Amino acid sequence: MTKRKIAVLVLAAGAGTRMKSTRAKVLHPLAGRPMIAHVLASAEGLKPDRIVAVVGEDMEDVAEAVRPHPVAVQHPKLGTAHAVRAARKALAGCTGPGSAVLVLYGDTPLIRTATLKAMLAKLRSPAKPAVVVLGFRPADPAQYGRLVVGSDGRLERIVEARDASAAERRIPLCNAGAMAFDGKALFGLLAGIGRANAKREYYLTDAVAVARARGRSCAVVEAGETEVMGVNARAELALAERAIQRDLRARAMAEGATLIDPETVWFSFDTRLGRDVTVGPNVVFGPGVTVGDEAEIRGFCHVQGATIERGAIVGPFARLRPGARIGPGAHVGNFVEIKNAVLDEGAKANHLAYVGDARVGARANIGAGTITCNYDGFAKHETEIGEGAFIGSNTALVAPVRIGDRAVIGAGSTIAKDVAADALAVTRAEQREIKNWTRRRAKASRRSARARATRKAR
Repeated sequence: MTKRKIAVLVLAAGAGTRMKSTRAKVLHPLAGRPMIAHVLASAEGLKPDRIVAVVGEDMEDVAEAVRPHPVAVQHPKLGTAHAVRAARKALAGCTGPGSAVLVLYGDTPLIRTATLKAMLAKLRSPAKPAVVVLGFRPADPAQYGRLVVGSDGRLERIVEARDASAAERRIPLCNAGAMAFDGKALFGLLAGIGRANAKREYYLTDAVAVARARGRSCAVVEAGETEVMGVNARAELALAERAIQRDLRARAMAEGATLIDPETVWFSFDTRLGRDVTVGPNVVFGPGVTVGDEAEIRGFCHVQGATIERGAIVGPFARLRPGARIGPGAHVGNFVEIKNAVLDEGAKANHLAYVGDARVGARANIGAGTITCNYDGFAKHETEIGEGAFIGSNTALVAPVRIGDRAVIGAGSTIAKDVAADALAVTRAEQREIKNWTRRRAKASRRSARARATRKAR
């Protein structure tokens, strides 16, 4: 049997003027990645034969963001139906008998794969509708187009809010925007859409009226209001962020992590926490973070692009930057920054340190105020600290440099040469003591004051 093909179009040509931004609307981040990437991820969950993004002219940044998926360019921008028509060539081979084409929007980032599957299932139901429209029931339906459904449960028409009668405005079921089409019928339906409207645009919603006029049925699938939230302004972006963070926190706790104060913890879309992980308040996870079982992230930490292994303790007030790898049972304490560095099992940097471009051996100890001087103004260099080494407080390790196993570095040293295993290295200046310095200084100060007073009196 021939496989029924599925294609997904993501419309992303809108300028997003209400965002007041030089960045394309669909590229504004949500949980650490662009909005359109969330839509693409949901579409990819269908394992479709093709995903195509429709962009406007001079939107190379959006085209780059959706790679490896192809793009179609809509120019000029004459409405949503016109945007779908712009993708006709890109959909070649995906609009034959039994095919399905889903049309989604790049600024509706919370839509779920399960909802898209429900739309496809409805499209392939015995009624064989030409169009399936995604609907929802908002708390305040005033601004939305209404979905008029007949007694047989089939969609009869979509009525825009400004055109609705008093009876139609009382309909609670509204248009969410996403649509699924019988692929074979799609471009025939689009050919029947005109633009006799105030904006002189081709509206994709008119496909329902065209299909009904040709004797084809149409159907509705419902989703929750939050899932179909559109993001057109900064305030709406904040609402979407709140919604996705709520889901990410719930997932983390359901999978066995403890969040001391869940509403103050901020996740990225790909944050992975193991079982029995404890996360304190006001922790921010950027993209690319994995935390092993039984680790603890204490309050006010910022972690991005880092791996924290089983039983490690991080924070409070620590920062892990990309490339940080904290080994099993290792400790990273308050006001410590780790960048592109590995702390092996049981290593400790408990306070006030910067460790960058380095490897710290198992059970080594990094004293307070220690820094790895990894940048010489032109290039980055590596520091290697051996197993069991002890780095005294206020030490500067000038890379490239290697500290041998079990070596000890005296506090206040600047180390620019390799140190052998088991050696003690100290670069501290010799201590001097001047007897009665304070008393003599005070006496000299009094003499100076009297001399100034005498000169002033003259």
